[in-house]
Amino acid sequence: MGRVRVGTSGWSYPEWRGVFYPPGLPRRAELEHTAARVAALELNASFHALQRPGDYLSWARRTPPGFCFSVKGWRAVTHELRLAGARGALAAFFASGVLGLGDKLGPVLWQLPPGLRFQPGRLDAFCALLPRTTTAAAELAAAAPAAAPAAGQGAAGGGAEPVERPLRHALEVRHPSHACAELVQLLRAHDVALVTADTGGRWPFLLDQTAGFTYVRLHGSPELYVSGYDDAALDAWAQRVRAWAAGGTPPGAPLLAPPDPPAPPGGRDVFVHLDNTAAARAPFDAVALARRLG
Repeated sequence: MGRVRVGTSGWSYPEWRGVFYPPGLPRRAELEHTAARVAALELNASFHALQRPGDYLSWARRTPPGFCFSVKGWRAVTHELRLAGARGALAAFFASGVLGLGDKLGPVLWQLPPGLRFQPGRLDAFCALLPRTTTAAAELAAAAPAAAPAAGQGAAGGGAEPVERPLRHALEVRHPSHACAELVQLLRAHDVALVTADTGGRWPFLLDQTAGFTYVRLHGSPELYVSGYDDAALDAWAQRVRAWAAGGTPPGAPLLAPPDPPAPPGGRDVFVHLDNTAAARAPFDAVALARRLG
């Protein structure tokens, strides 16, 4: 079996205060409170703006050994440039200190905007740009424009050189034109994971495996970002996660381009992030799903 990590998408939400967070808990302690109850978190702030090296170093220091952060890629790459001519923005993103997470750095998530149609040539060129190791990411960061935040401070923050580690990438698509076999084959060629996203039917629900790991985002169903998952839904998701972790395919899963590629020895690592954050359901559902998975 691969390693399974279940957590939430972000942790700093007013709706969680007094519900998941005890009354009076200082906001500066919210990360520690969440990290004591889940195994992983998805960093969202990195999508909205480039963060500082000190932020990544702080998040790494304040979480327990073995904890994992998935990092959401900068929106300038996906929503402003729409993947075209993105090398400079990619460099600035990695120069902002992402590698300061060290061994707690998980996959990088690239979320495409709903209006971006499937353009094979553009997506293929973007995937070819993605660094596949932390040292390759550091080399890319070193070429960031001088105006990029933290450029010149070292990609890991403070001038530190990153330890050589694999770097994994996942892609979440939202335009229905992506629901095709050609997308699956393209991502498999680049070993980029196609995100399985539960969005209550608003965006494509895709189950094909395209990389050596699985990435799942549960946004809430039927009401996006609000609805919680009842026991039956959590049981169903736990069954899917077990199948993926074992290197298989969930029974009855509709696939765009069967068969799935062979799983790595020992199965697939699986990352599951609950994003039904608006009504404070995400942390409770994450804990409940993790409990089902042992």
